Amino acid sequence: MDTRKPLKIALTKGRIEKNAVEIFKAIGADCRGLENKGRKLIFHDDRYNVDFVLVKAPDVLTYVEHGVVDIGIVGKDTMMEFDKNCYELMDLKFGKCKFALAGPKGKNFYEGYSRKKIATKYPHVARSYFKKLGFDIEIIKIEGSVELAPILGLSDAIVDIVETGTTLKENGLEVYNDICDISTRLIVNTASLKMKKMEIEDIVDRLKEEIVKKEQSDKSKEVIS
Repeated sequence: MDTRKPLKIALTKGRIEKNAVEIFKAIGADCRGLENKGRKLIFHDDRYNVDFVLVKAPDVLTYVEHGVVDIGIVGKDTMMEFDKNCYELMDLKFGKCKFALAGPKGKNFYEGYSRKKIATKYPHVARSYFKKLGFDIEIIKIEGSVELAPILGLSDAIVDIVETGTTLKENGLEVYNDICDISTRLIVNTASLKMKKMEIEDIVDRLKEEIVKKEQSDKSKEVIS
């Protein structure tokens, strides 16, 4: 019986959780509890002596920063917005999308001298982007469908996550500029990386092998098609 304290891994609930479960299953972790979770929030895997913890995206950063979990699986978008003290160890290569500046189709966002209004769920990301451009803007924080803001005249444009661009097109909007690519990342608590170096490196190495294997498989499929 393993008498060591379990390595704790925080998973972001939702789509990232589903992708994370798939990759951990691929490296041999017991994810049956996660697949039939009910209302439970913590699930143990005997093979790697790991406790998987399900939390909301911003809380992944908080739990990792404070060291109550050792590893976090979270989107780069959340990391950029909340800027916590966590160490990014690897790109898990799923949940790929991008931050983009978008607005009404056919409009020249950069013309005129009036102060632009930007609606977004990510005020820190938007502010940092326009600061680099030297633009003075007004940020309007939106919690729901940010696409509504320029349609209703609340803002000149939006900063949001874009995956396929379908929602923008269906609402008469278009991408003005790509800001940066984002995907799911594996982060660690800096103290855990020292204290539990071997356990963390073992899991990270296995995940890296699985990602390489999947990328090679995807390339083979592209060649065949």
